[in-house]
This record gives sequence, C-alpha cells and structure tokens, in this order.
Amino acid sequence: MNDTKQRTKKVTGRRRQGTAAATELDWKPAIGYSIGALIALLVFAISAPHSTATFRLSGPGDKIEMAPLVIPAAAAGWILAIVLIAGAVLALLNARAGRKNPGWLALSYGAVFLVAFLIWVVGTANNPNISLVTLLGGSLALALPMVFGSLSGVFAERSGVVNIAIEGQLLLGAFAAAVGGSISQNVYVAMICAAVGGVVVSALLALFAIKYMVNQIIVGVVLNVLVSGLTAFFFGTLLAPNADALNSPPRLKSLAIPGLSDIPVIGPLLFDQTLLGYAMFVAVGAVWFALYKTRWGLRVRAVGEHPKAADTVGIKVNRVRVNNVLIGGAIAGLGGSYYTLVSVSQFSKDMTAGAGFIALAALIFGRWNPIGAFFAALLFGFATNLQYVLGQAGTAVPSQFMAMLPYVVTIFAVAGLVGKSRGPAASGEPYVKE
Repeated sequence: MNDTKQRTKKVTGRRRQGTAAATELDWKPAIGYSIGALIALLVFAISAPHSTATFRLSGPGDKIEMAPLVIPAAAAGWILAIVLIAGAVLALLNARAGRKNPGWLALSYGAVFLVAFLIWVVGTANNPNISLVTLLGGSLALALPMVFGSLSGVFAERSGVVNIAIEGQLLLGAFAAAVGGSISQNVYVAMICAAVGGVVVSALLALFAIKYMVNQIIVGVVLNVLVSGLTAFFFGTLLAPNADALNSPPRLKSLAIPGLSDIPVIGPLLFDQTLLGYAMFVAVGAVWFALYKTRWGLRVRAVGEHPKAADTVGIKVNRVRVNNVLIGGAIAGLGGSYYTLVSVSQFSKDMTAGAGFIALAALIFGRWNPIGAFFAALLFGFATNLQYVLGQAGTAVPSQFMAMLPYVVTIFAVAGLVGKSRGPAASGEPYVKE
C-alpha cells in the first residue's frame, strides 16, 4: 500500500513538473511579443524622425505609373507601435489562459513590425526616397538560392535525415552549372549539371549517414569542407587558366509575361522572372502539396516521425530516406545555378558565402514547412538587400546592424520566443531494421 502511494506521488510530481515546464514555455512567445512592442515604442514611436518616408511604386518607364506613397514617420510609428502593443497584450492574455497564440497573430505581428522598421529606417535617411519595387525585387532574387536550399532541407529532414550539407550542394551546383554551361553554351544543360552536382553531394550524405550510420551532422560539415576545397582547387587549376572555355556560362534571361508584368509592384516580382524564379514559386507549392496532401507525403512524414511504426506497415524506411535526400540534393543544386547563371556569369571560390547555412536557419525558422521556410528565406533576402538600398539612400543606421537583424530574429525564433519549433521526432537518428 505504501509502495502504491509513493508511486502515485512520484507520478503526480512528474506531471506537476511537466505542467510547470509547459506553463513556463507558454510564456516565451508573450515575452517575445512584449520585447518587440517595447522596441517599437522606444525606437519607432518616441525616437521617430520628424520627416516623411517616400516609397516609389513605379518607375519612370513603366506602362502604369503610380504616385509615390508618402508616409509621416512619427505618426506611422505611434500607430504601428500601438498595434504591436495590442498584439503583445493579446499574447500575454493567451499565455495566462494557457492558450496557444493563433498563427495569424505571429504573421500579422511580424508584418507590422517589419513595416514599422522600414518606415523608421527610411525616414532617417538623408534621401528618404526609395523604390519599393527595387527593394522587394532584389530581396526575392537574393532569397532564391536560400529557398531552394531550405526545400532541400525539408525533403531530407522530413524523412529523418539532418541535412547540414546544403552549403556544399549549392556550391557544387554553382560549379557544375558554370562548367556544364561553358562547355555546352546551353542554360538548360547548365541547370541539369547543377542538379547532378547537388545529387553527388547528397549521394555521399546518404551513403555515410544512412548506410554506414555515421553521425549526420559530422558528415554534413565534412561534405561542406570537402566541396569547398575541391571547387577551390579546380577553380585555381582549371577554371581560372581556361576561363573562356570552362568559366563563361550563358545567362538566364528574364521572361516577362505580357500584361501581368505591367501590374504595379507585384507585376515585376511575380511575372518578370527568370526560369529559376518561376521554378522557385512552383517548387514551394508543389513540395507543400506533396508533403501534406498526398499519400507519398504521409509516408515521408511517418518515416521522419516514427520510422519503426512506418516499417511495420511495409514502408521501406531507408529507401524513402535515400530517395528524399537525393531529391533534395537535386533541388539545392538547381538553386546553386543561380549564382553562375543569373547573379554573375562565372564561378568564383566559395561564392555561395554561407547561403546554405542561412537556408538551414530558414528551415528551422519556418518550422520544417515549405511555405514557412520560403517566407523565412525572404526575410534574409530582404534584410540583405535593405542594407544595399539604404546605403545608397544615406541612412544613419549602420549597415552592419541591418545585416545582423535577420540572424537576431532567427535566434529569438529558435529560442522559442515566437513559439516552440520542433523538428521531426526521428530526425538525425539512423534506423536499423530489427
């Protein structure tokens, strides 16, 4: 009888600890919202410049010209700060009641905070007049390889394989596109070569991580270093001395859709893209649909969450993982071709500059969801392009601050201040069939 009472006390104590931990975790999003609201009040409202922020919605040569959007920085700062404070209060009330914050709250809060920051930082510039089309278009272009990289991570990690090798997949894809495009002088051959380059890295990842069950994080890091060293070696010994023959790929041209590309603001963003740009939009939607609306996607998620249960119903766990890793590598390699077919028409050493690691952060920020990862990658691209645009406008805000802003946001997100981020349960764990 005493033993039964002691066991009951232990179980009750564990439940109370679990409840306390959950309650503590529920307060983290509210703390994040409150910090953001405080920053908005102190910086965007109280310290707002007494000037206007002007956003041009069209260029002088556009068929449809629109008047620029002129916004008083101080008034907008106070209004948006009040909205953010209301969002923080709602998050606090939800935490107190033990409710989760709805998805629309996080999305709306982030959008309002971003608009408030943009109005404030443009208002502080010497020439507070920027082109919204240039800002958004450049952001989308810079985010493109990161979107492809994050989709590669979605494929691998949803099936239970941690893909740290995204950087290597992007880099070898860029290298292969440069060499294949230079030899063939055909952009389609170059894109195929890029996809094959990404598959090569993925095949090595699958071989060591799945077949030989080597630690997946270590394998990914080693592959990144290996690809970096190999491409640098071949660049110095082959590409640089023979630039005309091996490092002069053709460029992908923009394909404007008549009529739709003339729509102000969204026309150039959505309907005046290269083939890679259109492929990015299609890929995000296709991956989301495949993962969440098809039988195949259900099998993949089952393998990533509970491989043993998936095995008992006849799913070949390791075969699914290998296939997903290879598909993800092809997608990432295709994204790497952006650097040598769109950005610049030649390969250079380590030209991806850590985009694969940013894609990995976008994957976590987006909660292993293709659409979430897409918007997270856009945030990185936006912040990167913002420092260039505002540098030309002469803002007083240091460009280094704007460059580190998305990383700070990601740290807060991963820490749980905007909600707990949990990956697939079996991610990183090798599976051995009993």
